[in-house]
Amino acid sequence: MKKTTLAGLTCGLCCSLCVGLYMAEVRGEVDEARAEALARYGGEQVEVCVATRDLAPGEVVDGSAVATKMWVADLLPDGAVTEPSGIVGQRLGSPVIKGEVLSVRRTEAQEADISVPQGLAAISVPARAVQAVGGSVEAGMHVDVYATGPVSTTRLVEGALVLASSASAETGSAAASNAWITLAVAPERVQEIVSAAQNLELYFALPATAGSESGGAEAALDGAVEVPADGGAVPSDTPASEQEAAAIEAPPAEESAPSEAPSAEGAVL
Repeated sequence: MKKTTLAGLTCGLCCSLCVGLYMAEVRGEVDEARAEALARYGGEQVEVCVATRDLAPGEVVDGSAVATKMWVADLLPDGAVTEPSGIVGQRLGSPVIKGEVLSVRRTEAQEADISVPQGLAAISVPARAVQAVGGSVEAGMHVDVYATGPVSTTRLVEGALVLASSASAETGSAAASNAWITLAVAPERVQEIVSAAQNLELYFALPATAGSESGGAEAALDGAVEVPADGGAVPSDTPASEQEAAAIEAPPAEESAPSEAPSAEGAVL
């Protein structure tokens, strides 16, 4: 019995010794890797906060989205967060990808790319390609906005400035679908436009610019023949001078003398 107990204790000590040697070896490898990293990149390593998943702009960072990790100090971005309390509860102003070092600069709101004219308000409304001139409506254009329903069609806004659209903001299939348009309208019209966008179909028309010429219409008018109201002759394309010359050169038509049958009295001598 004593021999069995002694053998068990000996085996336990051997196992403990092996585990200790293994841990020392692993620790030595970690220290060696750290020394190699410091030699390669220079500087010390510090513990920083990194994102455990992708984070979207406007999202409030919670504790589950933050983890701490050792990072080479010289490779850290400006404003790197070293404590979770420095980022948890903050609203992001730009996207963060998984594994990225969290920085306080990510919480700064980005300046809007849209410039709203003084006295107007910006509003975005849905607009499929078929409703927005085949998806060709882009920022800087002026459009007329029509709301159509089962009963009638009404022009809501005339000459609204387009501030942005998915046609110019995106490429590929998203641009082809032209899913939205941002307009500059009077603040008092916003509620009406929102209601129309929710209950009716909006269509956007591009009015003709001031310098454009309706060449097709003018050509049609030039080719039209005007019939006098009094039923007179249709004006000819031949110039008047040529018509007069032709009238002078043409010989006058011979007048045929009326033939009179001899009377009975003239026949009797």
